[in-house]
Amino acid sequence: MPKPVDPGAWQTTLFDALLDAARRFGRTKPILEDQERNPLSYTGLIRASFALGHKIAALTARGETVGVLLPSSSAGAVTFFALHAYGRTPAMLNFTAGLRNLRAAVRIAGVKRVLTSHRFIEQGKLHDLIDALEAHCAITYLEDVRASIGMSDRLRALAASLAPRLMRVRQAPDDRAVILFTSGSFGAPRGVVLTHANILANVAQVAGHIALDPDWIMFNPLPIFHCFGLTAGVALPLLTGLKAFQYPSPLHTKVVVELIREAKASVLLATDTFLNQYARVAHAEDFQSLEFVVCGAERVRDETHHMMAERFGDIPVLEGYGATEASPVIAVNKPTDNRPGTVGGLLPFIETRLEAVPGIPMGGRLYVKGPNIMAGYLDDAGALEPPPGGWHDTGDVVEIEGDWLKIVGRVKRFAKIGGEMISLNAAEDLASGLWPEGHHAVVALPDGRKGERLILVTDERDAEVTALVAHAHRAGAPELAVPRRIVRAGEIPVLGSGKIDYVAVQRMAETG
Repeated sequence: MPKPVDPGAWQTTLFDALLDAARRFGRTKPILEDQERNPLSYTGLIRASFALGHKIAALTARGETVGVLLPSSSAGAVTFFALHAYGRTPAMLNFTAGLRNLRAAVRIAGVKRVLTSHRFIEQGKLHDLIDALEAHCAITYLEDVRASIGMSDRLRALAASLAPRLMRVRQAPDDRAVILFTSGSFGAPRGVVLTHANILANVAQVAGHIALDPDWIMFNPLPIFHCFGLTAGVALPLLTGLKAFQYPSPLHTKVVVELIREAKASVLLATDTFLNQYARVAHAEDFQSLEFVVCGAERVRDETHHMMAERFGDIPVLEGYGATEASPVIAVNKPTDNRPGTVGGLLPFIETRLEAVPGIPMGGRLYVKGPNIMAGYLDDAGALEPPPGGWHDTGDVVEIEGDWLKIVGRVKRFAKIGGEMISLNAAEDLASGLWPEGHHAVVALPDGRKGERLILVTDERDAEVTALVAHAHRAGAPELAVPRRIVRAGEIPVLGSGKIDYVAVQRMAETG
């Protein structure tokens, strides 16, 4: 059973919470691993954080924001806690966001130094990205830092790990813990400041919503520059006693499936797009250790639920809902009460209010408030803009029954056609119902006669408007909700987080 949520759980800091977890679950417990298969215990993680953090501290100032350009890995997790051990604020940089957005992120967050890895840059072929960043900030490679760690540094780290609360820099729960950047699904990413209390509250809220077993292993192939990958994939397992297995890319489908089996993973974090790909290549034995899968960032399609049920039996696929601004989880289904078609029940300590949206009769625009809601956005000059009254406008239209949420769509994901508000998500659902194995995105373009018109961008090679219209008639869908133009694409563009890149889709629709 989940444990009651104690508000005192977030009256501390991330590094101190790690120290508390080490004491609670045993300092020698293996708690962190990646594809290199060299697990770290709590003691190893804390000691490595002090060793690396001391070297980084010599290059930076207390309170400085330091860029982190790393994939999901043990090194990424160690770097995150190393910065906290010495009172620095990590800014997690999205290496898939493009040069323009990355330069903007570095400028807005005030980043003077970026931590990365030679190996990562080589394997990711990111040399152009580094060349562009070097004009704005210093680049420090972890391999070079590690090579400079001598015997005196190791002894210092050993001593620090034996008396960590004396050696770490003291911080407050409301201090900045991380700067993240929104996905940019519909426009330019925004800088989001989360405090220690924000992230720790969300960890406690999730643990109070779903019973987590410290003997489980959490498998995280999602990027740590995305809040889901960072909070759910790193902070949640490490601070609740679950071993965190990190993998640097969700795109390596066959490797991910093999490692899930080899690691005997209990919980898999994914998006619908990635889970669908894993399920297609996996055998029953690959997923036999899984207790459940948690999907976020995008809606879980019926086809994915059906495929998982048919091929792997009773492994629950739990759809959740969140936002970077909420650290990120707002609601999620439970293994013991899973209701496909919803995004689950609200987490403890989250307040909501709905505001009517003109032209949309169902639900309302969702505002959320709680201890996990961000300190604020960074404006273009880097100043903090707190959410008004502590309320975050999600921009989503939802229906709430009891504490259960059902997403109707984003406010931006409605088109006004012939005076009617039409959900673009519903139009995508029509295409998915007819071509379940394809990937589909619907956007709206201006139309001189009806105001707007729907364009379906799809990787389904046989997609035809006549077939879609006939399917809509059979399903009883309104004619206005049927795209009358189809753009066939080799693939639907997605962001590093797994979400559809609607900015790129819009360009594809405009150019045909």
